Amino acid sequence: MAISVFDLFSVGIGPSSSHTVGPMRAANRFAAQLRNSGVLPRIRGLRVDLFGSLAATGRGHGTLTAVLLGLEGCDPETVLPAEVDAAIARIDREGQVRLSERTLATSALSAGTGQDPVGADQAAADLAIPAVVNFSEADIVLRPLTVLPTHTNGMRFGVVDADGQLLTEETYFSVGGGFIVREGAEETVQDRLESTLAVLPFPFTTAAELLRYSEETGYSFARLMLENETALRTEDEVRDGLCHIWDVMEECKNSALERTGVLPGGLNVRRRAPEWHRRLSAQDPDRDPQFWQEWINLVALAVNEENATGGRVVTAPTNGAAGIIPAVLFYATHYVPGARLWSDAEKRNAISDFLLAAGAVGVLYKEQASISGAEVGCQGEVGSASSMAAAGLAQVLGGTPEQVENAAEIAMEHNLGLTCDPIGGLVQIPCIERNAIAAAKAVNAAKMALMGDGSHHVSLDDVITTMRETGRDMSSKYKETAMGGLAVSVSVGVVEC
Repeated sequence: MAISVFDLFSVGIGPSSSHTVGPMRAANRFAAQLRNSGVLPRIRGLRVDLFGSLAATGRGHGTLTAVLLGLEGCDPETVLPAEVDAAIARIDREGQVRLSERTLATSALSAGTGQDPVGADQAAADLAIPAVVNFSEADIVLRPLTVLPTHTNGMRFGVVDADGQLLTEETYFSVGGGFIVREGAEETVQDRLESTLAVLPFPFTTAAELLRYSEETGYSFARLMLENETALRTEDEVRDGLCHIWDVMEECKNSALERTGVLPGGLNVRRRAPEWHRRLSAQDPDRDPQFWQEWINLVALAVNEENATGGRVVTAPTNGAAGIIPAVLFYATHYVPGARLWSDAEKRNAISDFLLAAGAVGVLYKEQASISGAEVGCQGEVGSASSMAAAGLAQVLGGTPEQVENAAEIAMEHNLGLTCDPIGGLVQIPCIERNAIAAAKAVNAAKMALMGDGSHHVSLDDVITTMRETGRDMSSKYKETAMGGLAVSVSVGVVEC
């Protein structure tokens, strides 16, 4: 395992991890490179090209906005939705981008803490001057029919001087879940991963390896993942960090319950979460177990409506599938036998064990296949999330490692071939309802696995390999391009899912 649970569960903004969070990170990194290389004062022009899926569905996924914000130094983990609106309004009004403005301001504050007050002030003043270039969303070049060799989600940034000479140029790929790769940096990334693997007590890339470690040590999947995480940070830091992830998921759900009207983007999809919450609270004030599915439907719906709004969300492992794990974790904390009697410490451990087991399975999808809808279709997003959630729930329900692995396998087996065909290129239809359906599948998969002894014919590794090969065979029109499936079969004039 070279991927941390905090890589799989990271805080960002909607509506898409691969099309919003990744591009913002890439643009931010390019802007930081401009600052660090000292070329900012010479920059007079900027060029941005988006390729493949980023170009095909970028407008609906907020990619163009994300790129502009990233170039100004915004980071998806810290930027607030209100700041996004203000920055984009200013860029539209002025027709200018202030390259690396936020990172320069941060550096200026740091420079001002030196021992030489005059020198520090001058350094701060120099650092705080961003390169202002005439550039807006309309200047971003979209190339939907050009797919770069490394990945369909490609983007290229370049800057020129007063004579039009290219100063520097970089190409990045958003490979799913907010992860980005810079072209030419693959060897450096591999070196970093190998150095990380060297310090982990239980490095793994397959479920077979996880099961072998469990047999040798008696550890659960959650414990194995925890042992690896604590090679990099303390156990309290791991559990506190995971509970913070849960808190953000809860805040995301609660924010959606306060919103009314329709979702942005032009489809006029009405927000259903607030009304559903009102009705469900009246029908089931005491959380009767017979209403469990209605509640997880609501949580999944709410989180994905907030994501579609561009709100704050946890990639789990992607934004398009962000509602599944919060919904199933809601089930775990409300409907698992004895959950209502948990102490704060017991609830904290249950939440972290759920996310650790889910994270262990998420590592397998990142290592062996993909979580990118643009690469393997929605089976890589919703399917992976459903599989991870099933593993997390089976863990909290007391499943053996074999049962946890079986739960993850069942959930993915019945999401194989799932296409990514968002209507209008928006993460709304069928994405929002699809999260609710997949959350219920995860609960069912965990219950089915625990009814057995963990033995089964199809292994989790088998189904992950099958998902990868199915994704390779899938037509590109079903892989987040809005060129096939529901995206072309249904009029964009529909009013609800």
